[in-house]
Amino acid sequence: CFSVSRDFIVNMASSRKYFRTYTVAVPLGFCFIFCCIVDSIDPGVSRCEELRLGQYICEDPKIDNATQEPVNCTNKTAVVSCLPAPNITCKDQNGTVSRFTGKEVGFYKNISCRNVTGYSYKVAVALSLFLGWLGADRFYLGYPALGLLKFCTVGFCGIGWLIDFIFISVQIVGPSDGSSYIIDYYGARLTRLSITNETFRKTQM
Repeated sequence: CFSVSRDFIVNMASSRKYFRTYTVAVPLGFCFIFCCIVDSIDPGVSRCEELRLGQYICEDPKIDNATQEPVNCTNKTAVVSCLPAPNITCKDQNGTVSRFTGKEVGFYKNISCRNVTGYSYKVAVALSLFLGWLGADRFYLGYPALGLLKFCTVGFCGIGWLIDFIFISVQIVGPSDGSSYIIDYYGARLTRLSITNETFRKTQM
């Protein structure tokens, strides 16, 4: 037979109590951390910028009457507000999840605009048509040497006048400072296509 001291029994009892507390606290702690991670990921709600076409509509930009470009045009880029469609749920730019009614702004989208410095397309075409043989169109667009040469040769005997009129009409010849013509924002504009990282030519089969 063997005897057990009272201190040993007390230590065993306290150890069991600590073990029970530990076995309950640790799982609860892991559950809390897991729930926090799941809430932060939230894979079910995407950002409003990731909505597909038809799930949102962007407002028309406010046009400056003098330049015929968006009022907030800076570095050939303007910003317009976009409204998600009714009953669409997404995260706005602040990360807040909202259910939209079609009247709230969900995100802002960049649109392209042009750099203009005061050269009117209508004035350039009119000068080229009526006074192009005197070089008035070239003087107006900032090409004084060509304008003087056309003036002295009467529009290169009419040939230079005709070529310049065609080139200015199709917007191939523009202002000498590299800016664009002032043209009605919703009017006929020439759009030059270029190959970039976003637009590229597919390999012909």
